[in-house]
Amino acid sequence: MDLKFSKVTRKGPITIITLSRPEVYNALHIDAHFELNKVFDDFSADPGQWVAIVTGAGDKAFCAGNDLKWQAAGGKRGWDKGGFAGLTSRFDCDKPIIAAVNGVAMGGGFEIALACDLIIASENATFALPEPRVGLAALAGGVHRLPRQIGLKRAMGMILTARHVSAKEGLELGFVNEVVPAGEALAAAERWAETICKNSPMSIRASKQAIQRGLEVSLEQAIAEQREYPAVKAMAASQDYIEGPKAFAEKRPPKWLGR
Repeated sequence: MDLKFSKVTRKGPITIITLSRPEVYNALHIDAHFELNKVFDDFSADPGQWVAIVTGAGDKAFCAGNDLKWQAAGGKRGWDKGGFAGLTSRFDCDKPIIAAVNGVAMGGGFEIALACDLIIASENATFALPEPRVGLAALAGGVHRLPRQIGLKRAMGMILTARHVSAKEGLELGFVNEVVPAGEALAAAERWAETICKNSPMSIRASKQAIQRGLEVSLEQAIAEQREYPAVKAMAASQDYIEGPKAFAEKRPPKWLGR
């Protein structure tokens, strides 16, 4: 696939996806959305890729959200089934996705990060859902994910004022996992990804799916139904399910196969 608005790098089982429109702070338009949807489709379908990292090109922005200048100039707006950046409406990917936020994460950019499982932010990162300031609303998941992740009143405080939040405050609010010096977000995200990859990818997928599906129902129902979740059943039927206890008994590192 010829990529024009993003870059893909693979380091072993880790896929690094870079939003690459630095001339507009990595803001996205329709062509970028469709390209990224294919990129995430490929990652999801590749059994050899276990974790993805999303970051932005340059040292100023992760993603400034929707390309408003493109829209104002009459550019068509829209995205594929995966949503904004091919990610915000992607509910069938059980592989972990990490946001390495290396600068501005505004509007849709923040919504991309919220759609990820972890957010690693550089000290110069800034987060906001400023859509109301331009007559819009954060409908690519922002108004739904933020209250679920940090609580209703805290989310209302951010969304209704459209205020900017620093990486440090994001950590305090609970939507950021780690804050690192400027320029080190990607390296820190790779460290998190490498730690995740020490575990069985079958177990990681089962855990992510169980968490996501379990949050949609009562605790009682989640515990009762979890062994019927597809990723949990796949884990129990996998070679990794045998390899883990065997490696523990033999006092050696496990050799995960991801199947």
